[in-house]
Amino acid sequence: MTKYILSVDGGGIRGIIPAIILAEIESRTKKPISQIFDLMAGTSTGGIVVAGLCKKDQQGNPQYSANDLVELYQEYGSYIFKSSFLRRSIFSWLNCAQYPHKNIESVLDKYFGDDTLQNTLSNVLITSYDIYNNCPFFFKSWKEGNIKLKDALRATTAAPTYFIPKHLKINQTDRVLIDGGVFANNPSACAYANSKKLFPNEEIVLVSIGTGRLSNRIKYRKLGKIAWIKPLLNVMFASSLDVVNYQMSNVMDDRYIRIQSQLTIASAEMDNVTPENIKCLQQEANAMIEGNQKVIDKFCDIVS
Repeated sequence: MTKYILSVDGGGIRGIIPAIILAEIESRTKKPISQIFDLMAGTSTGGIVVAGLCKKDQQGNPQYSANDLVELYQEYGSYIFKSSFLRRSIFSWLNCAQYPHKNIESVLDKYFGDDTLQNTLSNVLITSYDIYNNCPFFFKSWKEGNIKLKDALRATTAAPTYFIPKHLKINQTDRVLIDGGVFANNPSACAYANSKKLFPNEEIVLVSIGTGRLSNRIKYRKLGKIAWIKPLLNVMFASSLDVVNYQMSNVMDDRYIRIQSQLTIASAEMDNVTPENIKCLQQEANAMIEGNQKVIDKFCDIVS
């Protein structure tokens, strides 16, 4: 039996792109995403997408559709990335965070409440990095199931310089967790490795959805240490996408489906939440669907 795996990249507000693509898949297959995929992995904003699609309502059905998550980005993106000028320009260098964590925490609480990982409709894998113990940390619904979804999502979205880390005590171990994008902005390889453990005798098909490739070039000039922080963060997040894509294409061949494209009109900035840019991101998503029409058609035909 074939097992279908979903992987969703990080990218801040650009998470609206995979949400729109997954809404298209739900529309074509007439199935909720949680009924299509046996394991769903996400990094940062991708974690919000997969967790949202796997959250149960009181009747045990999916509480949110992919379209509901599109609305999350439209309605709350500007609130999550809301900050005063002083905080952005001065205080961010003092406390290492441009944005107050209370905003994103209130949105996560609104959407996920006190639900735990073990209560999800499909197997869920969410990436983060533990800067206290210097190691990757994976939230797995089949292993760390008693952890609240909102805490796991707060950890995976704690992008350095954007939000402060998330402190959690897990199995008597203190952890200080940041965005999983620092090592796995495309979590496909992590998803594949875990799928081989969960489904050792099954064929694996992995669908990996990006949030748009960055087109901004970094112009070399003599920069101070502080000025290099954000460009280096962008390089770190973007470079891992290409490496993982190369690896997975060679390991899985045509069983690895990558839906991604270059951003042409939208900003690549994770925190550009202007109404104009959100509209551009929606246009980018529709263009991505159009450009991957044959791949999406074939996949939807198979799983319908």
